Amino acid sequence: MIPWLDSGDPFPEVERALAEPNGLLAAGADLSLPRLLEAYRNGIFPWFSHDQPILWWSPDPRMVLFPAELKVSRSLARTLRNARFEVRADTAFDAVVEGCRQPRRGESGTWITEEMAEAYGTMHRTGFAHSVETWLDGKLVGGLYGVALGRAFFGESMFARVSDASKVALVALARQLQHWGFGVIDCQMNTAHLASLGAREIPRAEFTRRLRELVHYAPVPVPWRLESTIAR
Repeated sequence: MIPWLDSGDPFPEVERALAEPNGLLAAGADLSLPRLLEAYRNGIFPWFSHDQPILWWSPDPRMVLFPAELKVSRSLARTLRNARFEVRADTAFDAVVEGCRQPRRGESGTWITEEMAEAYGTMHRTGFAHSVETWLDGKLVGGLYGVALGRAFFGESMFARVSDASKVALVALARQLQHWGFGVIDCQMNTAHLASLGAREIPRAEFTRRLRELVHYAPVPVPWRLESTIAR
């Protein structure tokens, strides 16, 4: 059994999360800014569908990408050298979230509910959530968004309407975060796509230990601006 959280209840210790389904920690509460900030600082994130209550997760192991371990394939390196895309940050946050909300091929729905989109929009307007966008001929064709606390970045979702568009955004993000001294990009769950780009699993205890240090660094000034050559 997992606990039900009322609005004023603190999160349980992440070690109490279930092994099956991996990482399910609690249900209930809300998606207010203070609640979300408390969650991320403790290695917890919300993930639920339209017909569920708010569910909170902290899986073990945790999928992460250390910026210096980013892997760029030969084909992706060619795409970057061709400079086909323009990459920006924090210029179209809501549009990126909307792109991520669109059902994937073969899927009928999305886990990014209207409530979730509004909550992360608030995080963006208060300087905690950021987007990296890939543009082609003046049109938004891919991107990602996530939350930054100190020198830790928590990736939430990405999308692409053109081949390699989301990968280019991730490369730009990882390189820029390395330049800024970020220690980790949280990828939450293991996927083959993320593994191909250099992400790997680490024990939850190691992840939360790193967070305790990283989240207390001073934030990067907002809005974020990428170095001009970061996606080359």
